[in-house]
Amino acid sequence: MAEASAAFDVEVRLFAVLRERAGADSVQILGVPAGTTTEGLKRRMEAQLPDLGDLSFASVVIGDEYAKTERIVLPGDSVAMLPPVSGGAPSSEVGSIDPLEEGVFELSPDPIDPAAMQGRVASPRCGAIVLFTGTTREINRGQDVSRLDYEAFDEMAGPEMRRIFRDCLAAHGPGGPPVGMAASPAGGPAEGPCGGPGEGPDGSPGGGRAAGGAELDRTLRMLCVHRTGVVGVGEPSVVIAVASPHRDAAFLAARFLIDTLKERLPVWKKEVYRAGHHWIGDRS
Repeated sequence: MAEASAAFDVEVRLFAVLRERAGADSVQILGVPAGTTTEGLKRRMEAQLPDLGDLSFASVVIGDEYAKTERIVLPGDSVAMLPPVSGGAPSSEVGSIDPLEEGVFELSPDPIDPAAMQGRVASPRCGAIVLFTGTTREINRGQDVSRLDYEAFDEMAGPEMRRIFRDCLAAHGPGGPPVGMAASPAGGPAEGPCGGPGEGPDGSPGGGRAAGGAELDRTLRMLCVHRTGVVGVGEPSVVIAVASPHRDAAFLAARFLIDTLKERLPVWKKEVYRAGHHWIGDRS
C-alpha cells in the first residue's frame, strides 16, 4: 500500500506552441502525488514550469486518446499535453470490407495530389465524388503569410482520425439514421438539401428512399490526407475525398470530416509571416 500512495515523476510530451515555450519535446514533472487527475497535473505543470503559461485550454492525452479531466494519472502512463488544434489509418481488422469504406487517413510530408485522391476513391458503384481541398491563403490575421509549418502527433493522429471516420459513418453512412428530409416549419412537404420539396438526395421522391421505397445505398468511400512540415502559399494542406452512390451522403460526409478534423485531430498549424509567427489556436 505504501508504494501505491507514493509520489512519482511523469514525463509529459509537448507539441507546437507548448514545445516552443518549454524549449524541449518533453518535460519531467516531479513528485506527482498518487490520485492526481489530469486537471491536477495541469496545475502542477503550471507551477513547476510557468513559461508554459495557462494550460486551461490544453488537452491531456494518455496513450492515444483524449483523457477526461477526472482521469487519474498513473505511474507508467504515456502522457502528452496538447495545445488547441488548428482548426488515421484504416482499421487493422481483417475482413471483406474495403479499407476506404472504413476510412483511410495519411500524413504526408510531400505535396498532395487532389486528382490522384479522387481516383483512389472512385468506384463504378459511386455516382458522386466530393473533393475538399484546403489551401494556404496569402493573408491572414491582417498579415502576409510566407508559409505554414504543420506539426502532428503522429502516434495519436491515426487512431483519432479512425474514431472520426467511425463517427462519420454513424451519422451519414449505411448504419446511420435516414438521410434528413426535415419537415417544413409549417408542417408541409419535406425539403431535402439537394432536391426540391419532397425529393430525396438522388432527386427521387421519398427523402432517403429510392423509387419503390427501397433505402438508398449510403456506402461511403473516404480518404483524408494531411500535410506535415512546410506548406507554401497556394499549396494544399489537407484534402478530403468522399465517394458515395448518391451526392447527398457524399456532401454531408465531406463536411462532417473537415469540420470534425479541425476540432479533434492533433495537428497544429504555425503561420509564418515576414516578421514573426503565430500558432493558430493558441489562446494565450
